[in-house]
Amino acid sequence: MDSLLLTKVMDLLLDAICVVDAEGRFVFASAACERIFGYTPEELIGRNMIDLVLAEDRERTLQAAKAIMDGRPQTHFENRYVRKDGRVVDIMWSARWSEADQIRLAVARDITESKRAARVNSALYQISEAAQATEDLPALYQHIHKIIGGLLPADNFTVALYDKSNAELSFPYFIDERKQTPEPQSLASGSRIAEVIHSGQTLLTSADGTDTGAGNASWLGAPLISHTGIIGALVLQTYSRDGGYTNEDKELLQFVSIQIAIAIERKQTETKLRHMACHDALTDIPNRTLFNDRFDVALQRAHRNGERLALLYLDLNGFKLINDTFGHEAGDLLLREIARRLTECVRAEDTVGRMGGDEFTVLLTNIREPENVNIVAQKIRAAVCAPFELAGRTMSVSASVGTAVYPEQGDEREQLFRQADAGMYAEKTTPKMTKRGR
Repeated sequence: MDSLLLTKVMDLLLDAICVVDAEGRFVFASAACERIFGYTPEELIGRNMIDLVLAEDRERTLQAAKAIMDGRPQTHFENRYVRKDGRVVDIMWSARWSEADQIRLAVARDITESKRAARVNSALYQISEAAQATEDLPALYQHIHKIIGGLLPADNFTVALYDKSNAELSFPYFIDERKQTPEPQSLASGSRIAEVIHSGQTLLTSADGTDTGAGNASWLGAPLISHTGIIGALVLQTYSRDGGYTNEDKELLQFVSIQIAIAIERKQTETKLRHMACHDALTDIPNRTLFNDRFDVALQRAHRNGERLALLYLDLNGFKLINDTFGHEAGDLLLREIARRLTECVRAEDTVGRMGGDEFTVLLTNIREPENVNIVAQKIRAAVCAPFELAGRTMSVSASVGTAVYPEQGDEREQLFRQADAGMYAEKTTPKMTKRGR
């Protein structure tokens, strides 16, 4: 077989035949090189192969080349090349060294699609796993960001959620090298995210929102569609001038966004159920279970750090009369307002809880002086005693408050609760005249 016929035969192959010299320069390239690398055979001749390898893969590629030249052929070596158009392709090589001719002969197969499919399948599995393994929504968003970053350029990544009740967009996860997290906005804002949610279609545009060639597009948004409808959108943004997202990227994000929507909705449901299990259904403050858990943690920390903490136990005076006079709906409104006022009386690191009925508890941590507890108790009494304007009616109640300070009055939760409860009961049963004479 003459050399001309041999060349024609090699040019018919779907895989590329490449020959490089000892310095790594191309001395021969079959026609398939143009399909795989984007360069014609004539453009490759004389170029060093390592210049086309993705920067992250160059070191191990040079190590593999050295091994081949040392007489150890490679049959399934994989690396990534940068095509002439800037796209990255995955290549699997079979190569060996000819000592007599001082050339390295290699066959290159484009495995980009199979690698891409494998990465997508892996990403889908990781997203499903993340929905179960992550503790809360913020952790899930971070995990999703990392997973998407393994598929597409995702340095700038946004999760926007859509609240159907008020047609508003919020941004619980927003990473952008040039912008601050935006405030919640109306779906009628006309933004590109709003367009994605309105249309239910993935949108690929330039940075300023104008239509452009897909290779130059730098903004990519996909709707998050679950079985309940559109719950938000994912947005990727790149500020690189070396090219942007492609139509293939658009299809990829649209595909994985379905699994992401399912994961987010599942975690939202879990979070809601967890919140309901630990918070009072009427006032939305911690219930007995959560309050006791926080109390135990605070007690351990106080013991470890030599700090004081205090428990306030309070009961409303006159609540039954309001229920009997105005009805349970008015009573519920009053309890919600009481919870709000109590929360405003303490610091963010403190905890207000509802034990049930008209009984509330307050946990004060890191108390400097014991007398500070009495100051807070007086503040709470004053807040509760102030008249309530609810449903067009003026209502008034008061509060009996008992206190217990760790470690002076006990070093266990049950003991401190007994002390505070006894103090509250004593104040409740003390004649009003005596109270006024204090």
